[in-house]
Amino acid sequence: MPSDNGSRAFAVGGQLFIKQDTYRVTATFVQGNLNYNLYGIGAAAGNAGIKLPLKQEGAVCLGEFLRRLRWKFFAGARVLTGHSDVTQRSAAVSPVPLPPDLGLSTSLTSLGFIVQRDTRPNRFYPTTGSFLEFKSDFFANALGSKYSFQSYRTTFNKYGSLSRNQVLAYNAFFCATGGEPPFYGNCIYGTSNELRGYVAGRYLDRYMVATQLEYRLVLPKRFGVVGFGGIGGVAPGAREFFRNEGFLPAGGGGVRFMLSKTYHLNLRADLAAGKNEHTFTMGVSEAF
Repeated sequence: MPSDNGSRAFAVGGQLFIKQDTYRVTATFVQGNLNYNLYGIGAAAGNAGIKLPLKQEGAVCLGEFLRRLRWKFFAGARVLTGHSDVTQRSAAVSPVPLPPDLGLSTSLTSLGFIVQRDTRPNRFYPTTGSFLEFKSDFFANALGSKYSFQSYRTTFNKYGSLSRNQVLAYNAFFCATGGEPPFYGNCIYGTSNELRGYVAGRYLDRYMVATQLEYRLVLPKRFGVVGFGGIGGVAPGAREFFRNEGFLPAGGGGVRFMLSKTYHLNLRADLAAGKNEHTFTMGVSEAF
């Protein structure tokens, strides 16, 4: 998985549905390097636009085990472990404070739990139903983690058909971090398509919210188009969302090409603009 800024990664993973979807087992391994810019913690630092070029190399392994409960709920445990080295890509002096573990090898290990409720008839291109997920990770020194902190994330997606070829999709996301995380353990705006239009690393803090709406239209010859827009923000505390300058809008559009008619699996290409930058992304399946 290469990118235009020199980042490279190798990923392998899979998901098993056992005993007529009574159990779900997921495993993922990723190794590579990420080139990105750190602007500092908080919305004000991101708005200032002063950056510190960094390179992060390492690997991470994630495992999840879920069991089906009543009313289409799934619940289970997750484990995450990994290591990374963060180095500065440029010798130029930057006013952005240097991370405390710059140049050192850092290991992180966590145990957590996850709860899901999924009523989508098709996970690749849902036209009705909803998806709700809450997951948490608890990093601790006793597990071999250099940092002790907690991460909580909630996702809610809702889908509705306007006609046979038109879908309106809604997404909401909330993130919170407790304890003493490394800078990349905070809530990072622009990851996991929350929201498109922002490069990951410019806006990060202890708390984050994002919400977006996307219109999807199926065209002839396997093609489709989408238009989307949303708003969110980062803040050091929940109360600061309503009194700081951290609201971050985004919008854009994209094209789709159907790779599989059976599952309506799309190849997507999106161009989005945020408050002070723009992004172009490609991927398989919808953004949410």
